[in-house]
Amino acid sequence: MMYSDIPSAQMLVLYFKSRGVRNIVISPGSRNAPLTLGFTKNPFFKCFSVVDERCAAFFALGMAQQLQEPVAAICSSGSALLNYYPAVAEAFYSDIPLIVVSADRPSYRIDIGDGQTIRQENVLAKHIGYSANLKQDISHAPALVAKYGKNLLQESQESIQTYNETEIGKALQVALLEKSPVHINIPFEEPLYGTVAETSLVIEEIHEGVDKAPILDLNDFKKVWEASGRKMVLVGVNQPNAIEKEVLEVLAKDGNSLVFTETTSNVHHQDFFPSIDSIVAPIEKSENRDELFQELQPDLLVTFGGLIVSKKIKAFLRKYQPKNHWHVDSKKAYDTFYCLSHHIKMEPNAFLKRVCNLDKEPSGYKLKWLGVKNNYEEKRNDYLGQIPFSDFMVFNEILHQIPKGYQVHLANSSTVRYTQLFPMQPTLKVFCNRGTSGIDGSTSTAIGASIFAENPTVMITGDLSFFYDSNALWNANIRPDFRIILINNSGGGIFRILPGNEDTVEFSTFFETHHVHTAEHLAKMYGFSYETAHNEEQLHTCLNDFYDESTNPKILEIHTPRKLNDKILLGYFDFIS
Repeated sequence: MMYSDIPSAQMLVLYFKSRGVRNIVISPGSRNAPLTLGFTKNPFFKCFSVVDERCAAFFALGMAQQLQEPVAAICSSGSALLNYYPAVAEAFYSDIPLIVVSADRPSYRIDIGDGQTIRQENVLAKHIGYSANLKQDISHAPALVAKYGKNLLQESQESIQTYNETEIGKALQVALLEKSPVHINIPFEEPLYGTVAETSLVIEEIHEGVDKAPILDLNDFKKVWEASGRKMVLVGVNQPNAIEKEVLEVLAKDGNSLVFTETTSNVHHQDFFPSIDSIVAPIEKSENRDELFQELQPDLLVTFGGLIVSKKIKAFLRKYQPKNHWHVDSKKAYDTFYCLSHHIKMEPNAFLKRVCNLDKEPSGYKLKWLGVKNNYEEKRNDYLGQIPFSDFMVFNEILHQIPKGYQVHLANSSTVRYTQLFPMQPTLKVFCNRGTSGIDGSTSTAIGASIFAENPTVMITGDLSFFYDSNALWNANIRPDFRIILINNSGGGIFRILPGNEDTVEFSTFFETHHVHTAEHLAKMYGFSYETAHNEEQLHTCLNDFYDESTNPKILEIHTPRKLNDKILLGYFDFIS
């Protein structure tokens, strides 16, 4: 093994090893050389090189999302760190333990006109679980420290090491126990490439125990649950298999409950409601919408999981609020519907097992909306038999063709919203960056998550998300069974269904972002197999062998009609109404 000769670099490597932080994503640079040397020369760590820092951070986030453990992203000084911010914000709102480590210039080099130098301390503070700003070692490059860093000389190397060790420990504890992103900033003075075969530092292996949550008295909650004649359970983002089958069966047997799920919830049951917008949109179009919304309005709303995709259910619950809204989560609760009455700090399985134990015949409330569900499912099939080749038809086709057990990553905007309208195979594991819901980093996240996935991964994306994150393909770690399905409608098609849609140059340029790009040359440059489809017959042909074993990852680009897609989507809601 080999270590940097800089004590703080040695300390970070030893601490990561002692806490089991094994996976390290490094963006090449010079200032972070002490860290790069320490991690790449130690066989305990698995290191990945990703040049583009924004892609690197999302790649690390994808691995942390998949493994449910901290993964580190390490960069050089300057603007490199700022490129991590989108992934940091996503990790913050999605409770993913991403560890950001930035190399920095010494404090006396800041704001004097030195290159690749910015104010790095606390730069991520608004979206980070903990910011550890380490102090510069004075034992390294002592002549330079004596000449320029006069303030540093007031402290001993021993006190600096104690401080740095404490800060690293705090940051790792937050990442490990709170599942939150953290930032460790380390200043290094030159020379940066010195190494030693052994380290004199000793780091104790500390295993912090998780405090047991207090046992809550749930009698009052149970009474409210039992007394509520109309209950709605709304499930947001969840890890696959996070909710136990026993709990799902209990919820399904409660005759007074409607369980609304989203594609990202990874929750399935034949008596649940998986296409929320197919329930709400027809009511919005109805002449007696107020009466119907009042019939849907629950007495009690129970939510768990992460953020909700459907804007329609948010608008409905904000206007037709329940008497009580409970959010069940051991860490945090958002007042999404402006009526949160209780944050129940428990793991959802434990809470639901103790509170939801009613086995009743379906009430009129549940029977009515099950009937509505059966109606839209029948009409959706009828509608699919009438429409031409379009986004709506394509999503139905590709979702039916994904092999069992695959990991499915969805880009944001149109992709995740279209997917919500169709049933998803229960064996599929679905992921999407819904923390900030941005289009940046979707492909990078999917590639990162695929690295340790047991089964292959397919990424479903729109054209803007794909091209925006095209540097994600600049990655030597992409598995040959990785698949990308790119629905290219020549622009931001979602803007055509929003207010303000106009067939003008200004609209197509500044909102829709009309373009004529294809992925063919990107696929060739990065070693992907490439196929394209412009109609239903070509799509079926391409899908026949798309998931077959291959020596290269694959991209299937599907071109759909830009000016027709929105009309067909809006027409669906008219049809099922």
